[in-house]
Amino acid sequence: MTKDSSRPRKPKRGQTREALMAAALDLVVKKAPFSSLSLREVTKRAGVVPTAFYRHFPDMSALGLTLLDESFRTLRQMMRQVRQEELPNERMLRGSIETYFNYVRNNRAHFLFVAKELFGGTPTMRNAIRREIRMFTNELAMDMARFPFLNHVNAEDLQMMAGLVVNNVTALTQEMLELEEDDDYGQQQVLQTAEKQLRLIYFGVGQWKSSNASS
Repeated sequence: MTKDSSRPRKPKRGQTREALMAAALDLVVKKAPFSSLSLREVTKRAGVVPTAFYRHFPDMSALGLTLLDESFRTLRQMMRQVRQEELPNERMLRGSIETYFNYVRNNRAHFLFVAKELFGGTPTMRNAIRREIRMFTNELAMDMARFPFLNHVNAEDLQMMAGLVVNNVTALTQEMLELEEDDDYGQQQVLQTAEKQLRLIYFGVGQWKSSNASS
């Protein structure tokens, strides 16, 4: 009699937390939104007893918020580093886009999780994701304020520009996630679209006049 290779292996001591997170992501990708998962489903998938869950998370909401933090934390660090290296130019924009979408491809499960929860999750999860998006927008607006060619744009309009960048990239991320993982052509099309949109936003503001730019 052979063992069922599809059955999750019981995690080793010290790996239960990671196993629970991985199990939740796997269920979200293959089955349903996180908000519809039960604790028993996650623990069964992770190969642990339900009581083990509470040694790591007080409830499913805490597990979901931890997954969100894991999904965004490394990305925030990566994008900060890219943006701080130099002023925006063609090479920097392309590098930022490639860095971001490579991260999306390499962490597909995390982004599918975020995408599903943004539109179909609980209010707690949706609000947490929106806070992360606002954080990205605010940091990008502060970065824009140091670019000499944007000196004529006031803080309110810089915030608007940053919002355009983040909203466009968020929409294109959804397009990327809907592609097959081996669809290289489609992925390149998304990259090219993102680059064109960011070039238009960054370099198309030369004639923009903020209402109080001269005050």
